Amino acid sequence: MLFVHMAVLLNELFFPKTDPFTSSLLAAFAFCSTYLLRPVGALIFGYIGDNIGRKHTVIITTLMMSGSCVVMSVLPTYAEIGITASYTIIICRIIQGMSSMGEIIGAQVYLTEIVKRPIQYAAVSFASNFSTVGSMAALGVASLATSSITSFNWRFAFLIGAGIALIGSYARKALRETPEFADARKRLILTKQHNHYKDINIKSILAYFAIECAYPVWFYIAYVYLGQVLKDKFALTPHQVITNNLYVSIIGSLSCFIIVYIVRTVHPFKILNVKLIISFILGLVFLLLDSMNSPVQIMVFQMCIIVFKTSSFPAMSVFFKHFPTLHRFKCSSMVYAMSRTVMSVITTFGIIYLVRDYSYPGICIILFPILIGYAIALNYFQKLEKADYNR
Repeated sequence: MLFVHMAVLLNELFFPKTDPFTSSLLAAFAFCSTYLLRPVGALIFGYIGDNIGRKHTVIITTLMMSGSCVVMSVLPTYAEIGITASYTIIICRIIQGMSSMGEIIGAQVYLTEIVKRPIQYAAVSFASNFSTVGSMAALGVASLATSSITSFNWRFAFLIGAGIALIGSYARKALRETPEFADARKRLILTKQHNHYKDINIKSILAYFAIECAYPVWFYIAYVYLGQVLKDKFALTPHQVITNNLYVSIIGSLSCFIIVYIVRTVHPFKILNVKLIISFILGLVFLLLDSMNSPVQIMVFQMCIIVFKTSSFPAMSVFFKHFPTLHRFKCSSMVYAMSRTVMSVITTFGIIYLVRDYSYPGICIILFPILIGYAIALNYFQKLEKADYNR
């Protein structure tokens, strides 16, 4: 998250300076590089998670994150070593993308299997909240690093990230494996049933893919694209853009904790239905984006997106339960990875060309099909939940 939110600064340090359009393409590629090899990571960590255990996966991925942070903290800039800096930063982003994918899914699946419903909804969502807290902390650090008042070095921020990852790896050694996973493995060994892939429902995988495709679109629009709009249209400095996004992130984090409190007594799907309706309304605002004439208006729009965006939150555990235990990690992680890979490419490069040709309404060409797919998928899972309840 440090690199994503400091991209307005770091892209200038690690990539060649060119014309604004080419710079946008380079920035888009740097953003996409985080997601390009996530499917490979999903295969590797999905296998480890479903065959060796959830615990080992989160330890390995956290160590990978720590190593890449150390490299980024000492990496010379483009002005010092040329294109080698660009290649190295992209490789580090790929490693971070792979490791963060295994870590977040590992934590969510672990809690899904070890906590009973209905408190399970809040527990899994609460864990996810701390990814938003991490994002907020990254923005706070980025704001310090880009401020002309403080002398905080952004390289030190990556060293802090590496230290946090090392502490996390050590702490997770104390975790015990989930009983659900251990029991499923034991039954598999006793029955010697190796052909258990028949339990996977392809429709559920496709529906979950449609659900997960929504978040990367909203995230990129809210933080990266609208951040660039603030920089280009209103001539905000990188520090001002990052600070603006920090305020947005604070509101997003607070809203997540409120939702966690609500989901203790309200089924997650009811919350997702409300967010879906509001997301369609937010999509129409892009038709009016050109008429927004102050950074405050853009910031309010960003806040609305972060609070009401469509995503799997807070219903992750509900979706996971519709995958068989011994394939839950690989199915959920692969869908998560593929959705990020596909949508990061479509969104980052698509928005650049669509806005160039159709102005801001061009964003709707990407956004509305995603929302329609999300609505269909959500309806599918609601039917599955209803059928399970009736049984």
